[in-house]
Amino acid sequence: MSGPSLPLFAAWRQTLRAGYSWKALRGDLSAGLTVGIIAIPLAMALAIAVGVAPQHGLYTVLIAAPLIALCGGSRFNISGPTAAFVVILLPITHLYGLGGLLLCTLMAGVILISLGLLRAGRLIEFVPYPVTLGFTAGIGIVIAVLQIKDLFGLHLAGAPQHLLEQVNLLVRALPSLQPGDTLVGVACLATLLIWPRLAPKIPAHLVALAVGALLALALERLGLPVATLGERFSYQLDGIDHPGIPPFLPDLALPWNLPGPDGQPLVLSFELIRQLLAPAFAIAMLGAIESLLCAVVADGMTGSKHDPNAELIGQGLGNLAAPFFGGITATAAIARTAANVRAGAFSPMAALVHAGVVLAAILLLAPLFSYLPMAALAALLLMVAWNMSEPHHVAHTLRIAPRSDVLVLLTCLVLTVLFDMVLAVGVGLLLAAGLFIKRMSELTDTAALNRQQREALQDLPEHVLAYAIRGPLFFGAAEKALSVLRRFTPGVKVVVVDISAVPLLDMTALAALDNVLRDYRQQGVALILSGPTAQVRLQLRRAGVQRREGELVYVRDLAQAREKALRWLEASHDTQHVT
Repeated sequence: MSGPSLPLFAAWRQTLRAGYSWKALRGDLSAGLTVGIIAIPLAMALAIAVGVAPQHGLYTVLIAAPLIALCGGSRFNISGPTAAFVVILLPITHLYGLGGLLLCTLMAGVILISLGLLRAGRLIEFVPYPVTLGFTAGIGIVIAVLQIKDLFGLHLAGAPQHLLEQVNLLVRALPSLQPGDTLVGVACLATLLIWPRLAPKIPAHLVALAVGALLALALERLGLPVATLGERFSYQLDGIDHPGIPPFLPDLALPWNLPGPDGQPLVLSFELIRQLLAPAFAIAMLGAIESLLCAVVADGMTGSKHDPNAELIGQGLGNLAAPFFGGITATAAIARTAANVRAGAFSPMAALVHAGVVLAAILLLAPLFSYLPMAALAALLLMVAWNMSEPHHVAHTLRIAPRSDVLVLLTCLVLTVLFDMVLAVGVGLLLAAGLFIKRMSELTDTAALNRQQREALQDLPEHVLAYAIRGPLFFGAAEKALSVLRRFTPGVKVVVVDISAVPLLDMTALAALDNVLRDYRQQGVALILSGPTAQVRLQLRRAGVQRREGELVYVRDLAQAREKALRWLEASHDTQHVT
């Protein structure tokens, strides 16, 4: 595989074909600067949400985002940490530590690259909308509940293992509510809600964080303590602890040499890889869904067309490389991609500029991040959770969708909230597939002929029965449709079946048809199949269902079937007369 056939660098090839100009460069620089400013606090907040230090979110943007932009298939996707991964990554961090999380991300990168090389990008189209809407709404609810602790400065008595336990501990921790954190959190939420109406061109979350930081300083002077990022996190330099995040670039390190859940380096083993394989596959599947959905949104906003396989490979390479520099799982983010498009982006250069902005922030502004209140970051993630849960879309779908789709949506939502997203998506897909099979089987039936078909047969003798089968004959419908052919009164010599409206047969249908032929042979009944398509005829021939004079024949139409039936009846009558 080489040259243009390689699903790689597709976004850059599209950019060059579209023609890159100084105007496009100015648009990329403006968009990259805008999205980079948006990404800085989000990356830190999302890293904290998955249980690791905030700098790991920035390292993800720094390493994964430009690599994905360079190698991927969407001109406009902006990649980095996203809220959708919180429900998957947080349990991994608790069980396997930072090292396990980064190793799992690396494995997910390998899976994504494999999916891209196998040209599996189009498979995402087979994930039903109710499944996607159900688990994203569920993820939004989980993220929102996880932020309540920092929003109100609560002190939980233990580490909850699931959401119901989390809610129980939050209720019991309400007496520990901190007025300072609560005031900051409420002020930031109010700013996030009101500011877009006042000055939509200035990112609301930047104003909210500034309001939160200034309010926290004022409250501290009044004697109301407010938890800040610098109090919660620190780094070591020359054996000395410093608050906040390190103002320098990450070192290259093997993920399995980083701390596990006990603070000691992980021990790389086959057993560890086996345990991480399922969550790595879940990360890869969610990353594929999220990045390709994001690319579709960007295509709709710009009129462009992404390459799904190249995008999967790009996402895989980004997640493969980032863990070696402390980066956590990355995928395309719909909110940041939409902001990128609205800000005038033209090419993946905007994603590179956005990573450069994050680099400058790490090197120049790291000490200032120590003053960010944890309640402000929690408020920011609450808004992210609200937006990703899409309550208006959920309510609209529940109101207008068929009951089966509502069942799938609610099943995915409840399972995501109460258990985990992997189970939710698996059950949701199985449920959606089962309901689809049921619907398709209801479209397939065997019935008496319509008037036009009866006229074509011109009142055949009573020794001939005629039916019409409509719809695909597959495992969900074959037995029901073909069982009608076995029910006829004694004395019938020929059965004519119009299968012109049957587009395909599967192995179950072929086996059922073979059983019908065996029964007919024993009873001396001949079968005429009228109007089979070329594909159906090929399937019958490959299955060994061959023509046999006096037993089975294929004909072009019902008129020809009538002639054949009359000849068989005449031949049968002559044979009996001679006997």
